Amino acid sequence: MSTPARAALGEATRTAVVVVECQEGVLGESSVLPALAGPAAEMLGPLAALLTAARTAGIPVVHATYAGPLGGSGAGTAPLWRALGPITDVWTDDHPGAQPLPELLADSDLVLPRHHGLNPAKGTELLPVLKGLGVDTIVLTGVSVNLALPLVAGEATEEDFHVVVPRDAVAGTPKEYADLALKNTLSMLATLTTVEKLSAHWAQ
Repeated sequence: MSTPARAALGEATRTAVVVVECQEGVLGESSVLPALAGPAAEMLGPLAALLTAARTAGIPVVHATYAGPLGGSGAGTAPLWRALGPITDVWTDDHPGAQPLPELLADSDLVLPRHHGLNPAKGTELLPVLKGLGVDTIVLTGVSVNLALPLVAGEATEEDFHVVVPRDAVAGTPKEYADLALKNTLSMLATLTTVEKLSAHWAQ
């Protein structure tokens, strides 16, 4: 049976905004990925505005963070793991590097740290929690277009979520590649839009 068509931007009452890895150790002053933190700086203002609009509309905001492995090394075979493992293996839920950026966090937000893998949606609480909230549309934001966001989008669509990506609330490195990834990869997994259009949609 085919899935019923959904509104391009989703229904606000069944939507959640997921903020991927916008945390101190990724985008803050202590970033372990400075090549990403630089290009991502320009999206923080639009993202903060989007989160304010979401909260005003009663839409849940969920921060999907990486908080290091529990009880051992989290490094896998990927070159990225080998590069970052020695740094992030000491992270915990309370580690400064694992904390969402304060300008993006509100008391009403939900923070879901993960302790394994490169995919914030695979084998984690993220998608089950969203289903429990009655969500069928994920507005996917944060970093990065290089890896985590396509992985989340793919996993979410397999679980029958509709995915919406505001172009100006995501980032990757280099910027030229991020633009191509949005056009040629994420556009096949999600509806692409802007912060302005989403905010107007929710205000209605």
